[in-house]
Amino acid sequence: TYVHSRCARCLPCFRACMFTVSFFTRTFRSEETDRRGFSSHPECPEPGEGPRRKLGPKAHTGTIGRTEYSGLTGRGQVEAGGAPSRPEPPMHLAVVACGERLEETLTMIKSAVLFSLRHLYLHIFAEDQLHASFMEALESWPGFIRSRFNYTVYSISFPSENAAEWKKLFKPCASQRLFLPLILKDVDSIVYVDSDILFLQPVDRLWAFLSQFNSSQLAAMAPEHEEPRIAWYNRFARHPFYGRTGINSGVMLMNMTRMRSTFFKNDMTSVGLRWEELLMPLLQKYKLNITWGDQDLLNIIFHHNPESLLEFPCQWNYRPDHCIYGSNCASAEEDGVYILHGNRGVYHDHKQPAFRAVYEAIRQVGVPLCVRFSKTSVHYSIFNPLSVLERTCTRLLFLNNPHQLFRQILMVEGEK
Repeated sequence: TYVHSRCARCLPCFRACMFTVSFFTRTFRSEETDRRGFSSHPECPEPGEGPRRKLGPKAHTGTIGRTEYSGLTGRGQVEAGGAPSRPEPPMHLAVVACGERLEETLTMIKSAVLFSLRHLYLHIFAEDQLHASFMEALESWPGFIRSRFNYTVYSISFPSENAAEWKKLFKPCASQRLFLPLILKDVDSIVYVDSDILFLQPVDRLWAFLSQFNSSQLAAMAPEHEEPRIAWYNRFARHPFYGRTGINSGVMLMNMTRMRSTFFKNDMTSVGLRWEELLMPLLQKYKLNITWGDQDLLNIIFHHNPESLLEFPCQWNYRPDHCIYGSNCASAEEDGVYILHGNRGVYHDHKQPAFRAVYEAIRQVGVPLCVRFSKTSVHYSIFNPLSVLERTCTRLLFLNNPHQLFRQILMVEGEK
């Protein structure tokens, strides 16, 4: 079977497409009322029926800052003895949204909810003018989906004496992630992701890396690159960086309790500094030498404290760099892409059609999420964008087994 080289350049991305389709097909065809059986929930009408009446109160809490505005928190399950069990603690997920990032951030949240098993607590940091739009969108989702996560919307917040400098560092508001341990003082651990992230595996699997931390580790990230010959940091950086090729902070797992209590080695003083003491002196020393803003500061910190970082495989932060110059993420080649990171704006242009196709497929998932998808409609969502570039790509359909890439190539016409 012929596959055009421009479409086959990023084969792991197509594996991500395959996994997405496979998941959506199972999800929307399921007739069970479990975490994945959206179609059989009482709020989902059968074909030809009108909307059903909502049953019971919403099981969620949505807040702005500390102001609760609606809902009830979830309850524990009832065990055989009849007594309610203690609910499992939620996984905490943080994102920062400024400017034109509303839709992209909502698509990320949708992917996280679709591909998660445990309850999520979302911490959404956004410019004030976006707050109402976030709440309106999230509250429009059906109750059986809303019951799977709680959220709080926060204003963007930087130390007052240097707020303007921090806000304009790299991209607007991006450095907010550095201050999460100081803002979310009651949260033990958290996953931070950029708004251009898409989960293609349960957040639970990423969260499980916390249990792999040794006694000194307090954060986990993926390498910036796997191939030193085409990596950025080891060729161009004018500051210290972690490891051989640096780290990418688009997906960052943090034990913030440890971050708040650790004294970090540095090249400014002979004594360790706490997180809140470290950030501003670091910026003042290196601000003329850094290119990627807060990510560069994180690289400097973990260069001096490598024992504090756990590296997870590149499949958990798969970016266009992993396939622009040939495929160079071994874990994705082996097991597929787990998290897609659409930096460089590739969700919104035609430079990386596989990235855009996955983004559009998730963005277009119906809200309410009880919309049924046929194989043809999901195929259209994923591969129609590719056909604009090259018609031979329309002959690529989804795999029955996403772990055997392109095992079956089906004709589009056969699905009509």
